[in-house]
Amino acid sequence: MKAGRTIQEMAREILRQSEAKQDYSVNTANILMEAGGGAPMLRLLDNTGVDRVEPLDIQQTAHRQFGTYLGIPQKYYDKMLTENTGLLADNVNSWLSRGSEYRLLRTIDGRARAFLSDRYRRIDNLDIANITLPIIEEMPGAYYESCELTEDYMYIKVVNPRLTAEVTPGDIVQAGVVISNSETGLGAVSIQPLIFRLVCKNGMVVNEARTRRTHIGRVNTTDENFFLYSKETLAADDKAFVLKIRDTVRASVDEARFAQVLGKMRESTHLRLNTADLPGVVKLASSSFGITEAESGGVLQRLIENADYTVYGLANAVTRYSQDVESYDRASQLESIGYTVMTMNPEIFRRINQVSSMVA
Repeated sequence: MKAGRTIQEMAREILRQSEAKQDYSVNTANILMEAGGGAPMLRLLDNTGVDRVEPLDIQQTAHRQFGTYLGIPQKYYDKMLTENTGLLADNVNSWLSRGSEYRLLRTIDGRARAFLSDRYRRIDNLDIANITLPIIEEMPGAYYESCELTEDYMYIKVVNPRLTAEVTPGDIVQAGVVISNSETGLGAVSIQPLIFRLVCKNGMVVNEARTRRTHIGRVNTTDENFFLYSKETLAADDKAFVLKIRDTVRASVDEARFAQVLGKMRESTHLRLNTADLPGVVKLASSSFGITEAESGGVLQRLIENADYTVYGLANAVTRYSQDVESYDRASQLESIGYTVMTMNPEIFRRINQVSSMVA
C-alpha cells in the first residue's frame, strides 16, 4: 500500500482546509476568465463588474469541469490551456455569457478547485472524519495503515488484525476498510472492504462491496447573483446516511465477508498463467482492466520478481506496483484494479491466457 500521511498529519490538514475553504453560488454571467501573462485566472464579479473576491487560480479539476459544462472537447480545451490561454479565455467567456445559471464554485487557498451543479450536496472531509474516526478508535487493535489528502480525494485506510488468515502457507492477510470522499465532484463518499497482505504490505480494495452516497441534493436558490455559503455539517435529512456509514465501517471486518473474499483469493492461486509469453499475458490483462502501457511494464517486473505465475500473483503484482506510482489517487485505483484482476471471469482469463499470437 502506498505510504501517505499519518492520521495526525491528515487530521491537522483537514482542519486547516475546513477553515481555508470558501464555497460560492455564482451566476455564470458573472464569471470571467482572464489569461493575463501566464496561467488563466478566474474572476467573480457583481452586476457592476466589480470583483467580489481576489482573482483565483484554477486547479486542473475545475478546468475539466468548465470544459464539460460548456461543451468544449477536452483535447481542445487542454491544447488551448497549454498553447493559447487567450483563446481559451475567449472561448470560456463567450459561452458563459450566453446563459445565466447558478453554479457552485468551490475554492481553497485562493484557487478554484471545483465548478459544480448548484444541486451538489456538500459532504465534506471533516464531516466524514468526524463520523468515522471515533468508530475506528473503538475497534480493538485497528490501526491506520495509510491516509492521504490529494487535490480531489481524502483516503483513510485502516487495518483490523482481528480477522487474519493465510491464503497459502505463510501468506498472511488481514481485513480492513478504506474510506474515501471527494469534495470536488469526482466521486461519492465510499466505504469499501480492504485486504492487507503482510508479506509485501499490499492493499487490495474489495470493489464489489461498497456503501456510497452521492453529492446530489436540493437546488440552492437565491435572488442574488453571488453569495457565500455558510459552513454547515450534515443536515438532519442525512442522519440515516450517518448511521449507515457507522454500520458499514463496523461491518467492514465482518467474518462472513472476509471468509468469502479469502475463498476467492485461494481460488485464484490455482489459475496458472501462460508462462510461454508472460509479457503478452500482462499486456492483454492490462488493456482489459484499465492499466496503461507504461504501467504494464512495471506490473510485469513485479510479477517476475515475485515469481508467482497465477492470477493471484498477477493481482498482487498490480497492487505491489501501485506503491511505485507517484500519484496517490492512481495508486488507490490500482489497488481496486488488483481485486478486479483477481476475480476476473473465466472468459477473460481464457482470452488473456492465450498464446502471444494475439498480441501484436
